[in-house]
This record gives sequence, structure tokens and C-alpha cells, in this order.
Amino acid sequence: MSLGGYLARRTGGLLLVLLVTSFIVFGLLYLAPGSPLAFILGPRGGTPEQIAAVTAQYHLNDPFFVRYVAWLGDLLRGDLGYSIVYRQDVSELIASRVGTTLALVSMAALIIAVVGIAAGTLAALRGGWTDQLTSTLAAIGLSTPSFVIGVALISVFAVALGWFPTFGSGSGGADTLVHLTLPAIALSVASAAYLARITRASVLEERDREHVQTATVRGLAPGYIVRHHVLRNSLVPIVTVLGLTIATLIAGAVVVENVFALDGLGSLLVRAILQRDFAVVQAVILVLVVAFVLVNAVVDVLYTFIDPRIALGSRK
Repeated sequence: MSLGGYLARRTGGLLLVLLVTSFIVFGLLYLAPGSPLAFILGPRGGTPEQIAAVTAQYHLNDPFFVRYVAWLGDLLRGDLGYSIVYRQDVSELIASRVGTTLALVSMAALIIAVVGIAAGTLAALRGGWTDQLTSTLAAIGLSTPSFVIGVALISVFAVALGWFPTFGSGSGGADTLVHLTLPAIALSVASAAYLARITRASVLEERDREHVQTATVRGLAPGYIVRHHVLRNSLVPIVTVLGLTIATLIAGAVVVENVFALDGLGSLLVRAILQRDFAVVQAVILVLVVAFVLVNAVVDVLYTFIDPRIALGSRK
């Protein structure tokens, strides 16, 4: 498949996924109990005139399909809507918070890639107690929820030792890196453990293949054999898992951002759902879906560099 055809197919698939996702989410929010009026007018409510004015302003009495089509039309014009809770454009809300989530996910992805691949490779090549220790730690990491890891990290490294701050995303630069270290670790533990398992299995499989044995008999350096014959041929399943993991990190960041009180997209999504802020929920979920599809598209392209025998858009 040519690059142009691949991009066209991916773009069409992305638009279809966005349309279906937006319709489902909009429908679920529409059917959810409660009314946004409670958050707009406050616990005491308002006069009949105020209620009528707010209802007309946000089209709360319009039928479902009328509201959905109106929102879809605004989206095509680049208008993500107006938050009825924050009283500002949704695009401004997302722009002010996407940096925190992007930094958090990037740090977690780096930790997952380095720790997962390194641990899995060492476990497969050295065996013995290294393999047993890696497998045990991976099992513990996979079975422990991220919010439990987050609370444990805060208790030990923030409260007891005072090495890291307990909440917030910092003021930028090195300060942000320090603030996001514990959240990134909490977000990456389970995924790094899973990647270590996949890497171990893939390296073990490649290590026993005939071409690796032939290279060993020829007297090639062990390091060369590992880099060029074992690891390179093990990368396809490793990259697949790593790509899917990174794509799902944004959704996983919802829990971690709330544990560490970060002002990212995850915490914004939770508040918007609780307050039935339709425009914010729709926009944030669309951002998550776009990120997921784009990451998977990048993974597909990487396959062709790892193994030229793989055609673009194919994983075989």
C-alpha cells in the first residue's frame, strides 16, 4: 500500500471512529440523570426567568438529534463549544491542560520503554535469579492498581522522605519534571511489567532460532548477536505492545491525575462527567480517540522500518 493510500484509509477510519464515539458519548450523557442547570444556577436554583434564559442559551430543551447535529456542525467549523461550568471556550480549557497530560504520558512512556525492554531482555538472556526476580516484580506490578501505587509513592517519597512534592504539576521546566516523577512512575508500573513479560518471551523465542545459533557458531560477538539478530527480530511484538500501551496511557492518566491533583485532561474529564458538562466531555474524549488512532498509525509505520518485509498497514 502506498503512503498516500495508507494515510487516506487511516483518515477515513479516524473520522468514522470519531463520529460513532461522539454519538455514543453524547447519547449516554443525554440519558444520564440530573440536569446541568443545578451546576449553572447553584444549589438554590433560580427564578423561572433565569431558568428559561439559561435553558434557551444552552439549548437544553432541544431534542437530542437537534443538539447533536448542532454540536457536530460547530465541531466541523473548529468550534469545540462552550463550557457551562467553567464559563469559557472548551478549546481554551483543553489548551491550558493538555501540556500537563502530554508531559505525564511522555515521561511514563519513556519509563515503560526503558524499564520494560531492559528488564525483559536481561531476564531472557541471563535466566536464573534475574529471570525469577523480574517475573516476580512483573506479577506484583501487574496486580497492583495505579492508584494504590500512587498513594504508596506519596506516603514514602513525598510525605516520609520529602524528596518529591505531594501534588500539582509545577511551574514549568525542571520543576514540572520533579512534580511529575511520582505520577509518571505510578502510571507506568503495570505497563512496564507487561512489556517486560512480552519482551522476555519474544527474546527467548528469537534466541533459540536457527540463524542465531548459526551466528554463535561463526564466533560473532555476543553483543553483536543480541543487538542485530535477537533484539531486532524481537521488536515487532515489543513495538506493538508499547504502541498500544502508550495509546492507552492517556485514559489511564485519569486516575493518576486525580490521585496527584494534576490539572490535566484526565482530571478535567472526571469533573466534566460529574457536572454533565457536555461540551467538555465530548471534546476531551475526542482528543483521547484521536491520540489513540494516531499512535497506532505511527506504530504501523514503524513496522516497515523494523522489518522491510512488512507492508505498510499490515502487521504480518
